[in-house]
Amino acid sequence: MFNIENFDIKLNTNLIGRNFVYTNEIDSTNTELLKRNEFPKNGTVLLSEFQKNGRGRKDRTWISEPEVNLTFSILLKNIFLQKSINILNLGTALALAQTLENLYQFQVELKWPNDVLINKKKIAGILLESTSKGKNIEKLVVGIGVNVNQPDFKGDFNIRPTSIRLEFKQEVSRERFLSEFLNNFELIFEISKKKPNKILDDWKARCSMIGEQISIVENGEKKYGIFEDLDESGYLILRSGDTTEKISFGDVSLLG
Repeated sequence: MFNIENFDIKLNTNLIGRNFVYTNEIDSTNTELLKRNEFPKNGTVLLSEFQKNGRGRKDRTWISEPEVNLTFSILLKNIFLQKSINILNLGTALALAQTLENLYQFQVELKWPNDVLINKKKIAGILLESTSKGKNIEKLVVGIGVNVNQPDFKGDFNIRPTSIRLEFKQEVSRERFLSEFLNNFELIFEISKKKPNKILDDWKARCSMIGEQISIVENGEKKYGIFEDLDESGYLILRSGDTTEKISFGDVSLLG
């Protein structure tokens, strides 16, 4: 079971996670924070041991064993622009990378748009969802799944998964990881609003695909080219011959 006291001792935030909700089972932490009004406070973190309908990007199922991993969502209530949401998506991956590096000295690789890799294997994923009123985004929910102490993975995967336990060779504290991550996330959140270019630069420093030949699947269409850079909004710039194209989302793979 998750020890809330051990988590709270290490939490050093002003907003994020100060309203903390823990549950054994839920439909989806993202859906709960996004659609319902039981948890109205900005910065609320909802952690569930098991999600009946946990999902990743493109509605892919996210399967996580209970009581060994972390599946949680963060509620942010403010007026957001689409650009700032994309930057925060990259920033969330960056906060995960910093946490893994600080606690376990891993070499972390970030894969556009929202995957966190250790030794080319996926250790965490991110899903941002929002609700709007007119042109303004009212609620933004940052959903995160981290493979912490899961000992093995069965099934077929687009990217082979791993866990902190498998890479670190021992079980680790979920409470320590979550508090450290939320501490980092709050700092990243502030930086993303004031210095978005720093988020972009720090993210790109951990992405080995930039400058490489890639394929990308967007809306069922496969495209090829060089992953040239990210633009100021965090979109992928794909170069093919003398032309460039901005890609807002898609599944990226290295060629060769």
